Amino acid sequence: MQKLIECVPNFSEGRKPEIIKAITQAIETVETVKLLDVDPGKATNRTVVTFVGDPDSVVEAAFRGIAKAAELIDMSQHSGEHARMGATDVCPFIPVSGISMEETADYAQKLARRVGEELNIPTYLYEAAQPNKKRSNLSVIRSGEYEGYFDKIKLPEWQPDFGPSEFPAGSGATVIGARDFLIAYNVNLNTRSTRIANRIAFDVREAGRILREGNPISGKPVLDEQGEPVRVPGKLKHVKAVGWYIEEYNMAQISMNLTNYLETPLHVAFDETCKSAEERGARVTGSELVGLVPLKPMLDAGRYFLQKQGISTGVSEAELVHTAIRSLGLDELAPFDPNKKIIEYLLRDPKQEKLASLSVKDFANETASESLAPGGGSVSALVGAMGAALGAMVANGSANKRGWEERIEEFSPWAEKGQQIKDDLLFLIDEDTRAFDGIMNAYGLPKDNEEQKTARSAAIEAANQYATEVPFRTMKAAYACVEVLAAMKEKGNPNAASDVAVGALCVKTAVRGAWLNVLINAPGLKDKAFAERIVSEAEALLKKNHEACDAIVLGIEADLRK
Repeated sequence: MQKLIECVPNFSEGRKPEIIKAITQAIETVETVKLLDVDPGKATNRTVVTFVGDPDSVVEAAFRGIAKAAELIDMSQHSGEHARMGATDVCPFIPVSGISMEETADYAQKLARRVGEELNIPTYLYEAAQPNKKRSNLSVIRSGEYEGYFDKIKLPEWQPDFGPSEFPAGSGATVIGARDFLIAYNVNLNTRSTRIANRIAFDVREAGRILREGNPISGKPVLDEQGEPVRVPGKLKHVKAVGWYIEEYNMAQISMNLTNYLETPLHVAFDETCKSAEERGARVTGSELVGLVPLKPMLDAGRYFLQKQGISTGVSEAELVHTAIRSLGLDELAPFDPNKKIIEYLLRDPKQEKLASLSVKDFANETASESLAPGGGSVSALVGAMGAALGAMVANGSANKRGWEERIEEFSPWAEKGQQIKDDLLFLIDEDTRAFDGIMNAYGLPKDNEEQKTARSAAIEAANQYATEVPFRTMKAAYACVEVLAAMKEKGNPNAASDVAVGALCVKTAVRGAWLNVLINAPGLKDKAFAERIVSEAEALLKKNHEACDAIVLGIEADLRK
């Protein structure tokens, strides 16, 4: 798996497009990184930039962005709603794939050393990159902000990890580290009161509020045995929050950082904020995501809100995302484009879905052309996807059937499984064609000398093996849908029995069609043990699928004849 790191530097400029553009252009001079998002905020006077790439490229791109920010941003003239201490206020590295947090932290330290030594910017490490856990929390490091750091940096306990111990007025200091994915999330209120917003923030954030004697706002703090203020914890773990007023929107917001969205999901943060707002006489009107978000919290939110509505969660991925956007009110302040805000959608290659994204008419026309691809393998995957889609359709229809409301929890998981199988098979439509292209590319390799001939032969064998594996994967994916269809035959809406039968016929065709592609590719393999194994396993699967699909179809046909 390719090693990928995401970098999300926060620059203290959100009002001058020319400066923001100059910084992002500096980052993009490293051609091997991909700029994913640029999210400026006028009220905060801050821009969140997101890019991704291999570790060394990310280090270089981040360094160039930090250098350009130090050159163009004068912190002595800066003002904004957000806490800050430098031109590049914070620069986190986040592991994306093929790399551990420990390795990611090493690259963050490498960048911090360069920034301190080459740019003469006081640089602090935080989170996983900071070995001293007493100073690993970003809010603790940044306490005092830009104005207070002229004195703070002189304290022995606040010497920078790298760079000078004098605080430069122009660039300020920066904080560089490694952390898990953080969701920057703002919840909108129907009030302009920062007092109410802060009270709600204290209700929900993990740190809660200080316990006070008498008046909960102005009373004297209650101290523990060590003389430290006693805190009343908030409702949500792994959530940092503050209330503020955004003049640009003419509203107050709860500004949150969700530092572990697996334990405190996006929808839970939203719902708890709604409850606290209502208790304090306010109302949540919507929310906004700052920067990018992974796909999972959006899908989880979609399922959560569908469950609350008493609707089956076994809908398409697109429908889940749409439900999340509408339910969270993510489009209240500006249009929310999933293709620009969800990380996985930004990273996907349109070529990976060339066939699957075609209309039915265009797919048929493409198949009917003189090209050998798409061929029987891709069509088998498509037919299997339609069988899975029919299974999901019947499960959803049964879940939402009038009078069957109490059975939604029975059918919804079947619909979800059908949707997942459908998506797997849609992927295999194009994967079959890519496997064919791999064979053609291997045969096109040079063979001018023995070394090239050996490499070409190995590439041809590997490509042929993969071209045999892909239709076998199609067989297994399509066969997985038999369980869904069999359950719908026994338990689903009887009015959809013919749909279940057609789904089973699609699966039977998909498995047998993919089997023929296994048969045609296997004899050409040099690794005979591999060929014999995959043919044997595929033939056994073919037999099981044939019997299972016939049982479904013939059983339904017999029932319909009664």
